[in-house]
Amino acid sequence: MSVLTAERKVLNLKILVVGDSGVGKTCFIYQFCDGKFYPNYVSTVGCDCRNVTTDVDGTRMQLQIWDTAGQERFRTLTSTYYRGASGIILMYDVTNEGSFNNITYWLENIVHNASQDVCKVLVGNKCDKNERQVDYRRAQIFADSYDMKLEEISAKKNQNLEQVFESLCTTIMEQRQQRLSHQEHVESEIKESQVKLSGKEKSKSWCGC
Repeated sequence: MSVLTAERKVLNLKILVVGDSGVGKTCFIYQFCDGKFYPNYVSTVGCDCRNVTTDVDGTRMQLQIWDTAGQERFRTLTSTYYRGASGIILMYDVTNEGSFNNITYWLENIVHNASQDVCKVLVGNKCDKNERQVDYRRAQIFADSYDMKLEEISAKKNQNLEQVFESLCTTIMEQRQQRLSHQEHVESEIKESQVKLSGKEKSKSWCGC
């Protein structure tokens, strides 16, 4: 994934990053957008938004990345930002089992507030630490059960951050292409039916007397 300067059509995507407070959502976003890690943690109040233009498989994308608050008192506010989201990153801390268990809460929140076909990716942050509480295999089984891809990252070490967005954006593009192909197939069948119907009507109107 690389930042582009060439002028061509841009695909605009709204991406939300959700998860419990302290899992590293803000550090993840700043590291991806600025290439910097800020060790002094400050809880996000409400929501924050960053924009970055990247390239995925030759497609230029303008990503609007929303950093959402994980604290209980902000969760009602956070729900309003799901509207229009193309993709959602569900983040947990591999050294905090509670943050992983709470992913089910965030999935329920997505069901109630986001579109039915929104693309999701499960992300385990802080994989550089030794105090792991969430086994990779366990997380993979969970991700598979919800038809999500799993990525483990380190926002601090800048490990696999681009892979997260590449994986999510690729899934979004594949889904859009499937919808487009389905729409084209339906339109083709409608046109074919109209042609056949028109032919039958002409046949009925023909008189050989």
